[in-house]
Amino acid sequence: MSSFTSVKTHAKQIKIPATYMRGGTSKGVFFELTDLPEAAQTAGRIRDQLLLRVIGSPDPYGKQIDGMGGATSSTSKTVILSKSEVADHDVDYLFGQVSIDKAFVDWSGNCGNLTAAVGAFAISNGLVDADRIPENGICTVRIWQKNIEKTIIAHIPMTDGEVQETGDFELDGVTFPAAEVQIEFLDPADDGEDGGAMFPTGNVVDTLDVPNIGSFQATFINAGIPTIFLNAEDLGYTGTELQDQINNDNDALAKFETIRAYGALKMGLIQDVSEVASRQHTPKIAFVAKPIDYISSSGKHVLSSDIDVLVRALSMGKMHHAMMGTAAVAIGTAAAIPNTLVNLAAGGGERQTVRFGHPSGTLKVGAEAVQHNGQWQVKKAIMSRSARVIMEGWVRVPAETLQ
Repeated sequence: MSSFTSVKTHAKQIKIPATYMRGGTSKGVFFELTDLPEAAQTAGRIRDQLLLRVIGSPDPYGKQIDGMGGATSSTSKTVILSKSEVADHDVDYLFGQVSIDKAFVDWSGNCGNLTAAVGAFAISNGLVDADRIPENGICTVRIWQKNIEKTIIAHIPMTDGEVQETGDFELDGVTFPAAEVQIEFLDPADDGEDGGAMFPTGNVVDTLDVPNIGSFQATFINAGIPTIFLNAEDLGYTGTELQDQINNDNDALAKFETIRAYGALKMGLIQDVSEVASRQHTPKIAFVAKPIDYISSSGKHVLSSDIDVLVRALSMGKMHHAMMGTAAVAIGTAAAIPNTLVNLAAGGGERQTVRFGHPSGTLKVGAEAVQHNGQWQVKKAIMSRSARVIMEGWVRVPAETLQ
C-alpha cells in the first residue's frame, strides 16, 4: 500500500516563450514583453515574482538549482524587450538583475554585456523593421535602454538574412570564439542640469571616509553605470587578484560592501547607508593598479606591456570573473579624463582608448572625453562583444507565481 493517504491538488505550471542567451561574459533569460503573462507586462510585484521564479530565487543554498540562474551575478539576469516607443529607436531594452539569495529584482542599472545580445534578439524576433535589415553585412540596431534612459547602438553581422553568431572573435572570459558585435554607448554619462553629474561630487578624486575601516582616495563616476574606483594598494591588493582570493574572504567582501554603502551615500544614490542592501546592482565598486604581469584565471599569461591598467570589479557582492560591460564603459570614460584614479594608474594624460587587465584576461574600450564650460563630457564609448542563442522555447513556472 502506498504511504500517501491523500494527494493535494496544486495549480499546474504555465509556460512562457523565452530565449536563453549569452551576451559578452554574461547569460540571461530574454523575453518579449507581449509574451509575458498579462499581469507581468507592467512593472510591479507580479513581474518581479515571475522573474525570481524563472531564475530560481531566492535560494538560501545560493545555487539556483530550481531555475535558470547560474548562481553568479553574471548568470542571474533577465531581459524584457519590446518594439521601441521612442522615436528613431528599434527596441526598448529593460534589464532586471535578480538577487540570488534575496527576494528582489534590481532595476537600477543596465547590463552592458547582455546589450550585445539585445540587437540579435530584436532582429530575430521581428522588433526591427524588415527594411532596415540587410541580407548580408551589418545591421545597425538602435536600442533604447529603459533602465538608464540612454541610447545604445549595436552593429550586428548578418549572413543570408539571418543573424551571424559564429565567427573567430575571441573574448577573454568566454571559452569559444563567435561573431564580433560592436557596441556604441552614446552619451554614457549621467545628465545633470549643471553638466557635472558625471562626477557627482564635482571632483575627479575625493577622500572617502568609512567609519571603522579607514579613509580612501576614490573616483566617483556616473558613466555606463555608477562606479566607485579605489586604488588597489590602499586596500592591500596588487590588482592581479583572481576571484577566489576575494570571494573566499568573507571579511574582505564585508569590507567592500561597507565601502560601497558609504560611497553610494556620497554619490547621492541613497539617503542612508542601510538602503544599499536593496540596491545591490548599483553602484559598482572596483580597484585599480598600474600594470604588472599576472596569470589569468584560464592560465593565460598577461604581460604588463599588453595592458594600460589593472582593474578588478565587484558585482552583487562578489568579484566579477571578467568585467561587467557597463563597468568597462566607466573604466574607459575615467581613463580618458586626466587625474582620475583610473587615468593615473594608466599613466596619466589624455587618451582615447584603454586596454585593461581583468581576472579572465584583457579588454579594450574606447571613449572620447571633451571639456565643455569646464565640465567633462563623453559623447560615446565603444567596445566589442559577442553573443549567441543557447536555447529557445518556453520556460515554465508554477501558476501560483502570478498570484
